[in-house]
Amino acid sequence: MQTIRFGTDGWRAIIADDYTVANVLRVTDATARWLKNKGASQVVIGHDCRFGGELFLQNAAAMFASYGIKSIVAKGFVSTPMVSLGVVKTKSDLGIVITASHNPPSYNGYKLKSSFGGPSVPADIAGVEELIPDHEVRPSTTFEEAIAQGLISYIDLEKMYIAHVEANFELDTIRSSGLQMAYDAMYGAGQNVIRHLFPDALLLHCEHNPSFMGQAPEPIHRNLGELSNAIKSSGKFAFGLANDGDADRIGMYDDEGNFVDSHHLLLLLLLYLHKYKGMTGEVIVTFSVTDKMKKMAELFGLPFTTKKIGFKYIAEFMLDHDVLVGGEESGGLAVKGHIPERDGIWIGLTIMEFMAKTGKSIRELIREVYDLVGAFSTDRYDLHITEEQKQSVIKACKENLYKTFGKYQVSRVEDLDGYKYYLDDERWVMIRPSGTEPVLRVYSQAPTHEEAIEILEQTKKTILA
Repeated sequence: MQTIRFGTDGWRAIIADDYTVANVLRVTDATARWLKNKGASQVVIGHDCRFGGELFLQNAAAMFASYGIKSIVAKGFVSTPMVSLGVVKTKSDLGIVITASHNPPSYNGYKLKSSFGGPSVPADIAGVEELIPDHEVRPSTTFEEAIAQGLISYIDLEKMYIAHVEANFELDTIRSSGLQMAYDAMYGAGQNVIRHLFPDALLLHCEHNPSFMGQAPEPIHRNLGELSNAIKSSGKFAFGLANDGDADRIGMYDDEGNFVDSHHLLLLLLLYLHKYKGMTGEVIVTFSVTDKMKKMAELFGLPFTTKKIGFKYIAEFMLDHDVLVGGEESGGLAVKGHIPERDGIWIGLTIMEFMAKTGKSIRELIREVYDLVGAFSTDRYDLHITEEQKQSVIKACKENLYKTFGKYQVSRVEDLDGYKYYLDDERWVMIRPSGTEPVLRVYSQAPTHEEAIEILEQTKKTILA
């Protein structure tokens, strides 16, 4: 049997290859036994818009029922944050999301969500992994039989989530501000929420299409050309919002159709919550986030922490600390006042509220950020190379062989999670293998976007020489 391991954010595999009913049952069997060892008795399960979501959910729920564990299952597709919120609201012991997040449409996955409403901590995930059987397992009851036994019931997680949003945002202020939105659901699970909250928004790819038209639903600029062009050609939209397949990640655009990356969104969130709303707390980011966050946190006198890449490390930190803003480069961001979970819709609403209450555009608010920490730009290459090439690059990093990248001299290196090469106080490049895909990621920062790309090109040329 295939050895199943959870990556940076859950277990993911190609549907009908390694992601099969048999393997979902193996993972669920381990999860059920882990829960029984903890004395737990109730889970919440949801699936996103991918192929087979309902099938995999029903098999998982049947397996939990075989262990006497009750499953509260979502009606239709839902986002990951909806499941996490549902775990908290129903006082359940665990959440399971059948999703591969932003991965290509051929993938599906399995995320674990703790009782506190965020990703399960690494120790718990390891505990489940250790119990995954090396043989096939079958549930002792069917989905229908478990419903009759009262071990499976349905819940409207989307309705619950919308009520939570309405109780926590000044939606009347946002709606009366005149801000017009263009929204791209990327065929993902956030589509119905935005349609409900903002029926006048321009809605792109807000249909249920498990093929995602062949495009990985990751909200980064190269995947969002239609959204960017719609903003540029119209001239009437104040911003654009996009979410990934399970709507826990965010992509945004300003009124000129320029992409606003997560580094800038994190800085905007910190500016709004601390300077404008007077909120305090700690700031935590993952290793690939801009150092400008540290600079702003220090300017505001707020504690700052850097963690390994993976939102689960941020969520674990949030359990024991009063965190104001936390996030990662890949679009997973969290703020105080919500569950310790990344939530693309929630973050989008927070930025919208910031704009509506100040009467300022995203570009004007970013200029405020630059006045405090200086202008900068970032970018990332995802290098699809052979495993042999990838291991060769990582070996060279471990042996500290890279001293220059083209004309750029390395001044120091940090290796918390990957290898971050500082070129000076304003420029760096980072090399790290993906934890969920066969990809080598290369990140950069520089004062301008042109130079950030130049650094990436020089780095690519160096490491693949």
